[in-house]
Formats: sequence, C-alpha cells, structure tokens
Amino acid sequence: MAFDSTGVQTNPRDTDAVFGKWGLRWVALGYLTMFILVPVLVINVQGLRLGLDVFWESITRREAVSAIWLTITSSAIMTVINVVIGTLTAYVLVHYRFPGKRLFNTLVDLPFAIPTMVTGVMLVVLYGPQTAIGQFLSDELGIRVLFAVPGIILALLFVGYPFVIRTVQPVLLKIEAAQTEAAQTIGASSWTTFWRVIFPIIRPAILTGALLSFARSLGEFGSIIVVAGNIPNRTQTATAYLYTQVEAGNLQAASAVSMVLLLVAFAITIGVDVFRWRRHA
Repeated sequence: MAFDSTGVQTNPRDTDAVFGKWGLRWVALGYLTMFILVPVLVINVQGLRLGLDVFWESITRREAVSAIWLTITSSAIMTVINVVIGTLTAYVLVHYRFPGKRLFNTLVDLPFAIPTMVTGVMLVVLYGPQTAIGQFLSDELGIRVLFAVPGIILALLFVGYPFVIRTVQPVLLKIEAAQTEAAQTIGASSWTTFWRVIFPIIRPAILTGALLSFARSLGEFGSIIVVAGNIPNRTQTATAYLYTQVEAGNLQAASAVSMVLLLVAFAITIGVDVFRWRRHA
C-alpha cells in the first residue's frame, strides 16, 4: 500500500495516471519546442545578429525583393485558381457519379506523393519547346512556359491542387441532403442553393485549404528550379534565393529573407484564426 505525506492511502493507479498525463504533455511540448520553436528562434537571432541596419539591407536588396515579390504573387495567383477549381472538384466528387470516379479521387492525392523534382521534369517534358504544346503556346499565343513565370505558377498549381479539395470534401459529405432539398422546394435555383446554403458551410474549409495551399507554395523549391531555373530578378523565387545565399555562405542574408517568409505565413495564420473567432462569436 502507498500513503501520501498526510498518511492517507493512495491508489497506485491514480499516481500512474497523473504521471502518464503529465508525461504525455511534456513529450508533446518538448517535441514542439525542439522542432518548431527553437528553429524559429534561431533563424530570428541569426537574421538580427548584425543589427537592424544589416537586416534591412539584406531584405531590401534588389534580388531579395524580386524573389520575395515573385514568390508571394505567384503563390497568390495559384491559391485563387486552386480555390475555385479545388472547390468545384470537391463538389463534383461528392455530388456526382461518373465512370472512373474512384480512380480520379485517388489521383487527387498523387501530388502529395510525387517528389517535386519529378513534378518539374514532368512539366518540362509536357511544356518544353520540343513538344507540340510548348511550340503552340510559344508560336501562336506568345506564352513562354519554361524559365518564365507561367512555369512557376503551373508547378505551384500541381503541388497545391489537393489541399483545397481534401479540406472541402469532408465538409460537403457532412451536409445533409434535406438542407439543399428544402432550398430547392421553395424555388431556389442550383446556384442560389449553393451560394446561400452550401457555401456558408464550406467557407471555413475553403479558407483553410487556401491557407495550406498558399503556405505550401511559399516553400516550394524542387519543381520551380527544374521548370523556371534560378535566374535573378526573373525567375528566382525566395526559396531559390535562400539556396543561393546558403551556397555562398551568406547565412545572415538567408536568415533575414527567411524571417520575411515566416512573417508572411504567421500573418496569414493569425488572419484565418481571427476570421474563425469572429465567425463563431
């Protein structure tokens, strides 16, 4: 038998439960601190180590500004396109039946598994100047895909495609048919039913998917290097710029630009949380 300091008998199982509960907490918090908090703190310390003047100079260099701006704009364009097409795809997968639906539903997850370098190679093989599609886009429409901004957006569209679908699809599956049928019985069109009944329910999921897709595109490197190269002030994204600075041994400049990307990602996350809080309030 076990007794506490006051002489009261204690149950060993209760003690084990307490230790187990706090043990799980410390393991989770320790893992979070080691692999997320510490790296973020280290990158901030490194970026500000030489002072604010050097930090500002590092992030306002022409190459750095161009890389950051290209990353944000291309990611934003990709996110808008993927939100529209991803929501439409999720709606089709949930509400319609067609041959090959299961196969298509499986293919949606393919970008999660394919290495990004392979994605770049596939786009080069498909849109290269030696292909019919590449020649048509270049000669007839004047659109250059490889080593240009369209190639970056295409690569980001591929890697970010599943995020909106996989966040919206489970919410659509939970919507009861009675909700949409009730709207249609009082004369609502299909578009009105979607906009007034379905969209308000899936809006938080769409926003979450957009956040995930945008955040994923901020860190994309492999496919962009293959498709667009690493041309300063033209096709050099922020991740490619970071790679160049690390290769050159300029860790301070790499850390400074990394802090900017972290700030952008953090601001988007906070904005989504505020939106959710106001919605629930």
